[in-house]
Amino acid sequence: MAEVAMVGADIQEVIGSAIAIKILSRGFLPLWAGVVITAMDCFIFLSLENYGVRKLEAVFAILIATMAVSFAWMFTDTKPNMKGLIIGILVPKLSSRTIRQAVGVVGCVIMPHNVFLHSALVQSRKIDPNKEHQVREALRYYSIESTMALAVSFMINLFVTTVFAKGFYGTKEAGSIGLENAGQYLQEKFGGGFFPILYIWGIGLLAAGQSSTITGTYAGQFIMGGFLNLKLKKWIRSMITRSFAIVPTIIVALFFDASDSALDVLNEWLNVLQSIQIPFALIPLITLVSKEEVMGVFKIGRNTQAVTWTVATLLITINGYLLLDFFSSEIRGLLSGSILCLAVLAYASFVLYLILRGTELSNQIITTIRKSFS
Repeated sequence: MAEVAMVGADIQEVIGSAIAIKILSRGFLPLWAGVVITAMDCFIFLSLENYGVRKLEAVFAILIATMAVSFAWMFTDTKPNMKGLIIGILVPKLSSRTIRQAVGVVGCVIMPHNVFLHSALVQSRKIDPNKEHQVREALRYYSIESTMALAVSFMINLFVTTVFAKGFYGTKEAGSIGLENAGQYLQEKFGGGFFPILYIWGIGLLAAGQSSTITGTYAGQFIMGGFLNLKLKKWIRSMITRSFAIVPTIIVALFFDASDSALDVLNEWLNVLQSIQIPFALIPLITLVSKEEVMGVFKIGRNTQAVTWTVATLLITINGYLLLDFFSSEIRGLLSGSILCLAVLAYASFVLYLILRGTELSNQIITTIRKSFS
């Protein structure tokens, strides 16, 4: 499931970067060319690691800063209603017409593979795991780093959402807005002054795609190494996931015109796919960090366990409701409905298995099942 989430995320990164390249080249490079360029550029960035991890981290920081500045610039140009923005943050509202977007937001903001990445990055520094003070210091600094990263991510998402709300809410273009035509519509509406807003959007989109590429490759390396005990070089790992990502993306890029919203529809479905993966990242993570035989003295306390399980349960419940509502609105007919019911049952059983695995109750259920078949 983690690998499926990784491949889905990689396709999104390819789509975003390819569209950004088309925008910045003024349409000279078609989508399929952008897909090919994006498929290859990851290896260039990863080659920087040969000169030290710090160099790669510096490039990553530059990309994040570029993305933040670009979207903040757009935010300033559009001059949103700050009072309405604050009210929207404090008292969020959701209508039944925005189910697909809501599911997508949950999936694309809480990227399942990044849960593994943040947990694994703490091992990338040279510390002695037998010295408690060194481990606690590393955990403290990575907690600060993760908090800062999430804060920056929140602000970037806030900028983009606000700009789109200001530019498109209640307009006839709202139903057809996608990654490619959004910049053009914003350019027509707000201009951009000294620097055209279309190219600000393209630069931010490209920086977002490239930074996600690097984090995705690192997360994939940790996932493969952790689940399969398979240590691959990063360029091989990247080649494997990129192969899965490129094929469906380049097919869509070749056979659909820019006027068709095929890439945006694909992107929405991939966000839904990410949402489906969330329990398979959160449940094992919280379970493992709660076990003393795994974490030793570093296991989380009862209060932290209660808070994390409450948040995870709430998130999974809301996510499950939204997914069920989304699929039920998309699927018509008895056969499709039956397949959906079976898929939901299998999915719920799988999540329940994750929760109960290794507990006394699960052992009793397995024993009962075995006896019934013996």
